[in-house]
Amino acid sequence: MKMLRVLAVAALASSATFAMADEQVITEEGIASFSTFKPASVRAEVGTTGYGGALSWSVNPYTAITAGYNGGDISWSDDIKVNGSKYDLDMDNKTAYLNAEIRPFANWFYVAAGVGYLDNSYDLDRRISNGRAFEVNNQGFVANGDVKIAGNLHYDGFAPYLGLGFSPAITNRWGVFGEVGAYYTGNPDVELAATGNYTSTNDLDSAVRAEEDKIRNDDKYKWAPVAKVGVSFRF
Repeated sequence: MKMLRVLAVAALASSATFAMADEQVITEEGIASFSTFKPASVRAEVGTTGYGGALSWSVNPYTAITAGYNGGDISWSDDIKVNGSKYDLDMDNKTAYLNAEIRPFANWFYVAAGVGYLDNSYDLDRRISNGRAFEVNNQGFVANGDVKIAGNLHYDGFAPYLGLGFSPAITNRWGVFGEVGAYYTGNPDVELAATGNYTSTNDLDSAVRAEEDKIRNDDKYKWAPVAKVGVSFRF
């Protein structure tokens, strides 16, 4: 009898634990129940950090752990401006991440917090054709032949992440999701160099180094924005 009581208590506890995960539906044969809580999922995603995918495991309906990777040359901006100078931007993203996704209401809304490893390289390029006047670090120059200012902006290292997302279900297994957030990267490594001839009393190399420092130390480049969408399959 004591063993029967222990088994009965265990059964009741198990029922209470998974009651919120069972849903009743009306079928042609009558009323049936199925589990809506499927702990594992995979997803494909695309956004400002590139394209890729992720694996997710739901510890319970309130908490999931997600690991993923995004890469490629999808650009969230085509250029950057510094002191009036405009540089074309070409991105190469490599971002691996591990997030905890907290669902405070056990529904489609979640808060993501975690860490990413960023190895993101952005080529910078500015070209001035012969005879054109241009400015670098608010100093005037005239191109005597074609002038090129080019370099690289690079993030490399671990960065904490915070974001908000939604992931409504379409069917019992398929769903969609969207997420916005940001990595705190700190200031990037930046290199710029000028080639070509010019006419001016100002020193172009010194002006380029000043713009390089401006990019390197500007607070807005301490953050890497994230916006992505995708589809998920739960099993």
